[in-house]
Amino acid sequence: MPAKPLPDETLHLIDAVRNALQGCSDVQEKRMFGCHVFMVNGKLCLGVEGDEVLVRLLPATHAEVAETPGVRPLSSRGLMDGYFYISPTAYATREQWQRWIDAALAYNPLAKASPKKARKTPSTTVQPALPGQRAVKAKGNGVARHSSATTPVRKHSVFDDDDVQ
Repeated sequence: MPAKPLPDETLHLIDAVRNALQGCSDVQEKRMFGCHVFMVNGKLCLGVEGDEVLVRLLPATHAEVAETPGVRPLSSRGLMDGYFYISPTAYATREQWQRWIDAALAYNPLAKASPKKARKTPSTTVQPALPGQRAVKAKGNGVARHSSATTPVRKHSVFDDDDVQ
């Protein structure tokens, strides 16, 4: 079953995070925790789920950050210290937005990378053909990669202080 298309609001937020990371090298995008995440230097740094931004911050600041209005921890059981969902009210202005982006990027060099899993060789699968049709071979591991060179840039406004025209 194909994945459900993402709402425009989510796509705009993904673009906003992508634009915020333009100056970074080694940025990869993937699906993780049900989010569209951005890996910087092989480590989860930021993500988008719906209208919320996922940020990875210094675990030692977890209790303090969790008290911030518009912020909720990724795990309610305390299993993911330093990971937070930031609601639109907490990134409504450019200043607030930049503070979250900067904090996630500042922690990234200190963050531990997950151990690399052995990479599987892309497999070839054959889909059965209906009568009168040829069988179709599909290669790859099903992981979509983003190519900014081929994706048109959508205009977005994730901040209350932007004028929408």
